[in-house]
Amino acid sequence: MRNDSIPDLVADIDWPSWQPTERAVLSFMRDEDRLLLIRKKKGLGAGKINAPGGRIDPGETALQAVVRETIEEVHMTPYDPEKRGELFFQFKDGYKLHGEIFFSSRFSGAPTETDEADPFWCAIADIPYHDMWEDDRHWLPLALENKPFKAYFIFDDDRMVDKKIDVVTV
Repeated sequence: MRNDSIPDLVADIDWPSWQPTERAVLSFMRDEDRLLLIRKKKGLGAGKINAPGGRIDPGETALQAVVRETIEEVHMTPYDPEKRGELFFQFKDGYKLHGEIFFSSRFSGAPTETDEADPFWCAIADIPYHDMWEDDRHWLPLALENKPFKAYFIFDDDRMVDKKIDVVTV
């Protein structure tokens, strides 16, 4: 249910005091000029194209979660995942999600369909942004160029209302 007290503009949210409802990770595995993507089968974003990933469990680090979620969703193990960015989502229904984006160029296993995900390799030039969350087209190119970023979004259901993306120095 929409909460009309939630602003429509990223600039109107006090991000330093904002606290997420949940924390999550995305695990992009890159093999030269292609990425491993999934068609998500259930949960937030079911039916959309994304990367393996999911919620960070209590007591778990983002790095531990990215390995666990990748193994669970596609039966592959990423090695030395590198953090590329952070996503901050405020949904108009009140849900708040903080996501961390990781890339790995070393991994083992073969992509295997599970009850959560249908994985496939995709040429970077052919990323199906039209089947992804609306925000992906704004930050994924930065992550692919290894430009660290922090991105802030307001969504009303699955429609992006506003965005702000900052390239950051490490």
